[in-house]
Amino acid sequence: MRLLAVALTAAHAFLIAAPTFHKDVLPILQKHCQSCHRPGEIGPMPLLTYKQARPFAAAIRESVRLKKMPPWGADAEHGKFANDPTLTPDEVTTLSEWTSAGAPEGAPSEAPQPLSFVDGWNIRPEAVFEMPVTFTVPAAATIDYTYFIVPTNFHEDHWVQMAEIRPGNRSVVHHVALYVRQPGSTWLKDAVPGQPYVPPQAMRNEVGENLVGYTPGKGPMQLPAGEAKLVKAGSDLVFQMHYTAIGKEATDRTRVGLVFASKPPRERVYTVAILNRDFVIPRQTANYPVRSEVTFTSAARVITYWPHMHLRGKSMQFDSVSPAGERRTLLSVPRYDFNWQHRYVPVEPLEVGPGWKIQCMANFDNSANNPFNPDPHTEVRWGDQSWEEMMIGYIDIAFDAQKLPSEIFQRSQPKSVSPATKK
Repeated sequence: MRLLAVALTAAHAFLIAAPTFHKDVLPILQKHCQSCHRPGEIGPMPLLTYKQARPFAAAIRESVRLKKMPPWGADAEHGKFANDPTLTPDEVTTLSEWTSAGAPEGAPSEAPQPLSFVDGWNIRPEAVFEMPVTFTVPAAATIDYTYFIVPTNFHEDHWVQMAEIRPGNRSVVHHVALYVRQPGSTWLKDAVPGQPYVPPQAMRNEVGENLVGYTPGKGPMQLPAGEAKLVKAGSDLVFQMHYTAIGKEATDRTRVGLVFASKPPRERVYTVAILNRDFVIPRQTANYPVRSEVTFTSAARVITYWPHMHLRGKSMQFDSVSPAGERRTLLSVPRYDFNWQHRYVPVEPLEVGPGWKIQCMANFDNSANNPFNPDPHTEVRWGDQSWEEMMIGYIDIAFDAQKLPSEIFQRSQPKSVSPATKK
């Protein structure tokens, strides 16, 4: 009886000391989860209230224990990132103990104030631009990249400090790239503003200046004071839409929200695509390397990394190489996940100057062991669709706002590229 009493006393003490939802769990959900797990976002269920979270307590514990959630791809051995959503060991323990104790609610008075979201936005947009027409996605078809031209009607230059794309229908929007077409540009010259446009194949490798993008898991662009992207007076915004059929007809009308800098910035931010289109991935190949690089010709700071591949993407690494030949790994994503394409924002941006290089090293898995591989029996080349491939290491650079991007860097293809098969 004494042993039973001791056991009951210990169990009672554990329950009294156990974390509660409002005091201990909700702050963790607000910090790490609610940006996706709320109505209208990618998370499959909202986690704003006790009633919403309680049925998923065990699933939450398992997901954080296995590090499936929050999703994050960076190898902790290389670099520290300001937007790393990874839970601390203490936070994982709190969620585990809360579940083990039966997921107690606790006192609502101990809850933090609810987070404020503006009409679903993660930013507070000063201007919103929307696709001018609703696009119908057929039930079954391969849909070419479709472009929509939206005039800004800006009469003066605008510096954009924050930008966020809100898909109208996430179930069919595979990704969005929003470009700036400067006045006088002949890019997409045959497109009629307000109407969907599919350019000829020969024109599909041309793009304007990247303003912001959307892929699953990618948050809004939020630059600090003193940094911004330039949209010149008279520019158009170009929505590049990649849609995927889901077995039933659907519609979409995507929009973008912008927040402008209060004054011209010290530094202009520009997105550089470090890419390689000249590759052929052999059939039944589990580890095929492809390389790309950029060389700097003037001073800049590298402030963001973003790997982009398709379904055969296996891993990507970003390295810096100094003029003296010293190599450093800036970001390593050893298990690339096509479904979660993150922007990685380093705590300490990389200072570069003339002669510095950023090299991207990607590996592709075109074998039957890749569960996402559409067809391991075919060679794979560059292409828009998910069953084709891309190799792009995006970086954002910040440099003197009085200079042009052409004064800062030049792209090149490294001599030691993969053993590419000739087309």
